[in-house]
Amino acid sequence: MGCYKDGDFHRYFKENMNDLGLPVPEGIFDSYTAATSNVTVLFAALKTLGSGATMGELVGATVGFEKLLVAGAVGASYYLGAAVGSVAVATGRSLSCGTRMSDLFALIEEHDMEFSNWDIFFQANPGIIQPGHPSRRMLAARGTHQPQSFEFSV
Repeated sequence: MGCYKDGDFHRYFKENMNDLGLPVPEGIFDSYTAATSNVTVLFAALKTLGSGATMGELVGATVGFEKLLVAGAVGASYYLGAAVGSVAVATGRSLSCGTRMSDLFALIEEHDMEFSNWDIFFQANPGIIQPGHPSRRMLAARGTHQPQSFEFSV
């Protein structure tokens, strides 16, 4: 089995998010370091706003994330959960031959991206890190139209 080309973190991150129907602005998730630190900052703000917040509300409560307004109507819990999963996918693809669920768990704990019931969130939404999963495209619709369905994630 061949591995993916090293150094393509942003490409793989964007590909995974786009497959989930989510926009990815330039400059916020361009590298592993930027993605993990920015997701951590956004999760801290989301904990204050609550799980029903949209990305537009989250951007309004933070500084320097105006580019994320492209995802304004999407539920922030869903977007950030998808971003964490995409960091794991991109890391796995750019550094090795893929991502395992254990890689995701290690990433979350290492970078303090834990949120209430995060393990249940990823078990209930496996399409976030499994490209061939049948529910993958429906996740974006839920994140936009039913953000409260991700309420256990904050």
